[in-house]
Amino acid sequence: MKVATQSGHALPDAGAQALPDVRVHGPAVVRADLLSDTAVGGARAAGELGLTRTEFARAVQLGIVHAGPPAPGGAARYTRAELDRVRSAEGFPDTLRGQVETVSGAEVAGGVLGISPGRFTRLARCGHITPVGYRINRYRAVVWLYLAAELREFAAREAEKLRGSAPPADRELMAAKVDLRPRKWRGRHVGLLLRRTADPWERAAVLASVLPEAELREAVPDQAERIVLAALAPPPPYGHPQIPAAAAVALRLLRAEPPDEIHWYRTSLDFALTGARGQSKSTGERGPT
Repeated sequence: MKVATQSGHALPDAGAQALPDVRVHGPAVVRADLLSDTAVGGARAAGELGLTRTEFARAVQLGIVHAGPPAPGGAARYTRAELDRVRSAEGFPDTLRGQVETVSGAEVAGGVLGISPGRFTRLARCGHITPVGYRINRYRAVVWLYLAAELREFAAREAEKLRGSAPPADRELMAAKVDLRPRKWRGRHVGLLLRRTADPWERAAVLASVLPEAELREAVPDQAERIVLAALAPPPPYGHPQIPAAAAVALRLLRAEPPDEIHWYRTSLDFALTGARGQSKSTGERGPT
């Protein structure tokens, strides 16, 4: 059985969270001896694009910046051709910063839409607005992050939802204390990860990572396959807390919970594993054969 390590495409290089969140203003000054490098790490790439580390991580998450082949240790690297491509986009760097700008919490997000925090919370909890990330505050509460550009687009596209009373469907969800934000975020997160790889085993690992442990054991009874999936599992999202108490709260966001959501991921995993097993039989390149 051959097991490949994580490809590194999902997030910027390791150690990103320990670096200061500082933007390099103005055009980046690049030494002549660096221009010959074929790829650079996440910290340098962020600086050359004039982004903070958090903004750069968001650009990678959204597929705006694509990682190249990883370093020998598995850390993500970014080719100069890719950085040049991003820099050559119309409106750089302002357009790029606008694409990755996030706001946090119902008060600020509601302000972008021109509505009250309460109305924004209802729209988000009922699934009309999808978070792009999260952080855990000092009280171990989840604070959702939203793309500012998406909020503005929502205001222009769904202006009627910003006024008047809640529709019956929303009232039913609120009465049942349903909160679709975790589920909507998971769907977005998984979709973005799947878009970054065509490898069948890596795609199966992304889907497996969302299932609770007991469900995964049922879905994949072969321990050898579970080892492969664990080795290829994507790391937690950028900004995932390191403090154990906060990490425990965030970990619950990474796992599917409603039965119908779990069923969807199990069905998708079954389909992905069929393709992955077929690849192993034909090439022997990855996973049990």
